[in-house]
Amino acid sequence: MSDSEAQEIILKGIGGSPGICIGKAYLVDREGVDVVGKYDINGNQLEHEIKRFKAAVKKAKNELLSIIEETPDDLRQHTKILEIHVLLLEDKLLYDQAIETIRSERVNAEWALKKVVSNIRPVFENMSDPYLRERAADILHVSDRIMRNLVGAKPVNIKSIDKRVVLVAHDLSPSETSQIQLEWIKGFVTDRGGRASHTSIIARTLGIPSVLGLDSASRIIKNDDIIVVDGSEGTVVVNPSDQMILEYTERKAMYEAYKASFIRSSHLPAVTTDGIRIQVMGNIELPEEVVSVIDNGGEGIGLYRTEFQYLSRSVFPDENELFDSYQDVVEVMADRPVTIRTLDINGDKAMAGSVYYEEPNPALGLRAIRYCLKKRDVFLTQLRAILRAAAYGNVRILIPMISNCEEILATKEVLDDAAESLEKEGVDFNRNIELGIMIEVPSAVIMADVMAQKVDFFSIGTNDLIQYSLAIDRGNKEVAHLYNPLNPAIIRMIKQVSDAARSENIKVFMCGEMAGDPIHLPILLGLGIDELSMNPQAIPVVKQMIRRLNFNDTQVFVKEVLKQRSAGDILNMLKEAYGGILTDEPDGSLKRVQGKAGR
Repeated sequence: MSDSEAQEIILKGIGGSPGICIGKAYLVDREGVDVVGKYDINGNQLEHEIKRFKAAVKKAKNELLSIIEETPDDLRQHTKILEIHVLLLEDKLLYDQAIETIRSERVNAEWALKKVVSNIRPVFENMSDPYLRERAADILHVSDRIMRNLVGAKPVNIKSIDKRVVLVAHDLSPSETSQIQLEWIKGFVTDRGGRASHTSIIARTLGIPSVLGLDSASRIIKNDDIIVVDGSEGTVVVNPSDQMILEYTERKAMYEAYKASFIRSSHLPAVTTDGIRIQVMGNIELPEEVVSVIDNGGEGIGLYRTEFQYLSRSVFPDENELFDSYQDVVEVMADRPVTIRTLDINGDKAMAGSVYYEEPNPALGLRAIRYCLKKRDVFLTQLRAILRAAAYGNVRILIPMISNCEEILATKEVLDDAAESLEKEGVDFNRNIELGIMIEVPSAVIMADVMAQKVDFFSIGTNDLIQYSLAIDRGNKEVAHLYNPLNPAIIRMIKQVSDAARSENIKVFMCGEMAGDPIHLPILLGLGIDELSMNPQAIPVVKQMIRRLNFNDTQVFVKEVLKQRSAGDILNMLKEAYGGILTDEPDGSLKRVQGKAGR
């Protein structure tokens, strides 16, 4: 079959970074690294096999250090990801367990490494939080690098590519992604990965389209196939027809023109047509992402997730390590607010090598503030680091998964102890900072009027609030379609929280995914949300949408919304009242409205 007769194939994955590119596929060859055999090692050869493993680890470490040294300035902020990978190379759970497996089972290093990694992966992949699940990828990237050295495979040399192509790979590690030369690489697609992966984060920083989690793209796509990558929709078209190429070429031009227009205005304040200013902030997971928040016009950090420093390691980070990361973010943001959320993990599962109890339902178990109050020393260390960082800028503390007032009081006691201990030691810190709580549990909504008397602000985490309120696991494909932010029950809960905050004269923020979707803005403004925080790439679009809305009109609109009985009815109202505004959004906002309204 000739190229002109090649069958068009459409693949659906996860949009890693928005945008559209069209070009020839360039397959990144893994040279059989995923396929390793098992063979026995004689007793007198065991030490030699262990030395071979150690040499492969040492070589991997040197490779990463070399990449860090050669990383261009525009990606320098991402070298901390690579530095963590260097540490993971000699983490006890990976390094020591592999050596012990070689010795105890008398097997080759490749098989021992494969077995150890297969035991580690489920620890992360079974976590309910998508961000924590993606940390399994870090273990895989590190083990892949060791494995390549063990089997003698050549390292992937993306930096040497000197033609305009679209990368296709089973997976790309952060170290490989950081070698991308924008002059030659239009975009990339991978079988593995998701939006919370570090590879995806780097792609968004680079501003190139990517689609991840395609499962079999590297097997289906051949070298030099023409492919279309739509990172906004998570779609890849292989061997597109002439009509499809024309359609995507037009969409690409529309997207780039629109992107240029909203980036030009991204640093303007988000002020409604009747003069009400809404603060628009960014969510970050790594200190490096603060640059993206500023570049996209973010007015601060509305959610700084702090879990990354605790994951895939055998010991908890010390106070100075935490402080250094927090201080980096706070100083870069200057006088703009930085909202640091305290540790939100599922107990000891986050700690590599620790003995943990397998919880039957971790989403309802020992996590977030429950875990921190039980592990008081861990909590105290983090709060000390936050208070020290607060001496360098505008810091707010956010406590996750509060379900009762007692947890707020207990948190304040630990915070007071942290401040008292710092004062005794003569360490610079700032105790005069705002304390807020995440509203993501139905009991917190019900008790919001009382809780508002005990904190400085609320931050609504819609991801968990929807899941817990509607009894829906959005990761379960059988019920995921029922997960809808515009369910009337959710709208009423947000109103109850907003009303409670207003009655006690505290502010109410939103940091869940609902905040970053333009179609929700008329309702969120009408409900009185003071501040919205989202993925940095969503900031310019949201700010532009807010500038098109009339605040008083949204308040009138919400009164009618609150009378509706279904999410479909609410979406139809949005389409009718605001469809004219949403038609200008090339990211598919109107299409989403129309699609959901039809359910």
